[in-house]
Order: sequence, then structure tokens, then C-alpha cells
Amino acid sequence: MIRIAFLASPAAQAQDAHERLVARHGDTPPEEAQVIVALGGDGFMLQTLHATQHLDAPVYGMNCGTIGFLMNEYSEANVVERVAAAEEQVINPLVMEATSADGSRHTGLAINEVSLLRAGPQAAKLKISVDGKVRLPELVCDGALVSTPAGSTAYNYSAHGPILPIGADVLALTAVAAFRPRRWRGALIPKRSEVRIDVLEAQKRPVMADADSRSVEDVVTVLVRSEPEVRHRILFDPGHGLDERLIREQFV
Repeated sequence: MIRIAFLASPAAQAQDAHERLVARHGDTPPEEAQVIVALGGDGFMLQTLHATQHLDAPVYGMNCGTIGFLMNEYSEANVVERVAAAEEQVINPLVMEATSADGSRHTGLAINEVSLLRAGPQAAKLKISVDGKVRLPELVCDGALVSTPAGSTAYNYSAHGPILPIGADVLALTAVAAFRPRRWRGALIPKRSEVRIDVLEAQKRPVMADADSRSVEDVVTVLVRSEPEVRHRILFDPGHGLDERLIREQFV
């Protein structure tokens, strides 16, 4: 038997599923489990991956939410067999190092994206550098984000950024509602690169930074890079992994 830890979001549907699955299959503390089953939506899946990244157990998600891009179909039948047959994919998160106007520094990890968003009525003004070289002296926009391949179908895609194959060694740098330069449509940068975003006129045009819902207010500088030392292991039913989902999203 596989030792499984069942974790559920606070949503009623997920809590009901958790109660039934534990009654049927038992439960194991996450620290002792061979596999962690996350019950909820994509948001809860991200929370689970962050919370269990120090453990060796992979995470198998079952959708009890809305979209469920990172989740498998929910079913109470054959859970042990499905987990045993699942295929593993490994993703590396981004690390965000943000400096606020008061000089305080904040660090966060993001599996999907690191985003900067205007926090006031006026558009943000951002200066973007890649590996120490200024690439865009001034971007007037509602915000900008750096996305991993795993997160490229989330906020990045809704901001008209590209969908990236899961194994691609690139990150997407995408503007949110760019005003100037009008024709700038973002960029693909090597995964090993470091992106620096400086907030211009920060007092007049305040900006917040966010790494997978971990927010920092009044930022003046944000550094973003991939973190190869952190490996998130995700399990998918055969034929339904991230590669297939990324391809499918481009034909709907």
C-alpha cells in the first residue's frame, strides 16, 4: 500500500471529498507520506506545493475547484492505483527579491509567476534590465510579470503572453496593459537570466509585487530569477500531464 496524505482546501466540496477519501483509504501525516493528494483548485495546489517543498513526497492533485490546470480529474475510485500509475513532472519556481521604499527586503518563491502591479490610480513606470543590461528604459503600464512555463497559461496568458512548453529553458516577460511603448509585446528570456525591474517615480506611482499571492507593497526594485535548487514534483494521470495541457490550451 502507498502511504497517502490527504490535504484539502477550506471549500465545502474539498472538505467533503477529504472526509470520504480518508474514511475509505485512511490518512498519513505529510511527513510520513509517500504521496500527498491535494484536494481543491489550482490555488490550493500552489499552496500545497509551497508548504511541502521540504518533503520528498510528490503531490497528486484532484480538482475540487474551478479550472484545475494543475489538477487531475476528481474521482474516489481507484485512487491508490491512479497514484501508483501517475507520471511525474518536475518544475522549478522563481525566486523574487523585492526591496520596498522603506528599505526592507522581502523574498518569495513563485511556481506560476512574479508580477508587479500598479497600486494607485496612475499607470506604473518601470525600467527593465536583464542580466545587468537595461533593455527597456521606461515601460508605462498597469504592470509586468515574469512567468515560468508551468504558469504561462495562467495570468501570463490572460495578459496576452506566450504559452511555453513545460521543458522550455525560457521564461516569459510580459507587460500588463502596456501604454508605452505601444508595440512592445513582451520577451522570451533564458531561464538562467536574472530580471531586474526598477519602479520609476515610485512615490507618485506606487507598485506592489506578488509571488504566488505573497504580496509586497510599495516596492522600488524587484529581482526575479529561476531557482534550480528547489524542485516541485507533480503527478499527473498518464496522457494528461502539463505538456498535453499546454498544447491543448493553444487549440481552444
